[in-house]
Amino acid sequence: MKTLSISVAYMPLVDALPLIAAQELGFAEAEGIALDLVAAPSWSSVRDMLSFGRVDAAHLLSPMPVAMALGLGSVTTPLAAVSVLSANGNMIGVSRTVEQRLRDQGYGFDFGDARAAAQALAKATEGTLTIGVPFPFSMHVELLNYWLDSTGLSDPGIEIRTVPPPLMAQALEEGSIDAFCVGEPWGSVAVEQEVGALLLPGKAIWSFAPEKVLAVRSGWAETEPELLMRMMRAVWRAARWAARPESRTAAAEMLSRPGYLDVPAELIDRALTGQFIISGRGDQRSTDGHVDFFDGAANFPWRSQAKWIGSRLAHRFGLDQRQAQATAAGVFRSDLFRAALQNTGADLPGASQKLEGAIRHPTAVASLKGGLILKPDTFFDGQVFEPLDEK
Repeated sequence: MKTLSISVAYMPLVDALPLIAAQELGFAEAEGIALDLVAAPSWSSVRDMLSFGRVDAAHLLSPMPVAMALGLGSVTTPLAAVSVLSANGNMIGVSRTVEQRLRDQGYGFDFGDARAAAQALAKATEGTLTIGVPFPFSMHVELLNYWLDSTGLSDPGIEIRTVPPPLMAQALEEGSIDAFCVGEPWGSVAVEQEVGALLLPGKAIWSFAPEKVLAVRSGWAETEPELLMRMMRAVWRAARWAARPESRTAAAEMLSRPGYLDVPAELIDRALTGQFIISGRGDQRSTDGHVDFFDGAANFPWRSQAKWIGSRLAHRFGLDQRQAQATAAGVFRSDLFRAALQNTGADLPGASQKLEGAIRHPTAVASLKGGLILKPDTFFDGQVFEPLDEK
């Protein structure tokens, strides 16, 4: 079988692991392809590389292709999110100054109570709180806004500023931001450099949020269906490998290489295990399933997840809710996911959308093989999102 090359842009983050492992461990080779992985300095660079044909596929923020489909932002190339690369994985952190204010008022950094964290942060804020995020259309922003709107934290005044993930610690140190929401390992890097402290994992806001997606141009998906299917299967198998506890040491070492994240493996291991050092004092906290690559149908591009993103964007930008949700649903291509994995042994869910936030305990659902158990997907405020009918 002739090996065909597929160029893929990515950001240096822990959740790029399925793509990197697919190439490094031979999952791509087994499909007769090679993934030409291209590191990018910012999310706008990833978007532009994919949109303008510099690469064939990309590791992309889950709201980005939805926003583009809704005509938001400067680039509106039609994209297809063909699978979810990771669920969860974000971390909210604060500067040393804000950390000290929180400690002075007795806040215990419990890492689990999103409402208490918001109340403490509001009390510790003097004037406007400037929060760094990697991109305007990102799960970071959507989680922050959901959290802020639901707790009243936005009342004192919030400014959200875009900062590329690898520069987040530097921005904190320079004082251009007071807090951040970023994917690992960059939150832990801020702790290691003693310029910040970790306040809350994104999972504490939405316990099973689709964080990154594997995206391609819609036109490329139509003209190169065989290549697309091969890539999707390779990445799916790599994600299954990445989810195994026995893979963590090898995964951390792989990601730590200079050609990928170029940070100590120990920092990467924190995200993979959910065991975090949250401050310069050495305080430790844990969060189960900080980032999910495979279990609980983490890879499946639920149309309801896309609709939640569309709903939030419609709320922020004054768009029609029904149209925004319908447009968003067309971006998350559960049909292509099913087609690619139908002969792999994957246990695919029987439905393509669900009530988001309704699963409070591990729950068995109808599936192809009858063994699929979905993980809790609750929102911190107990709300349930019911997607609108697409008619």
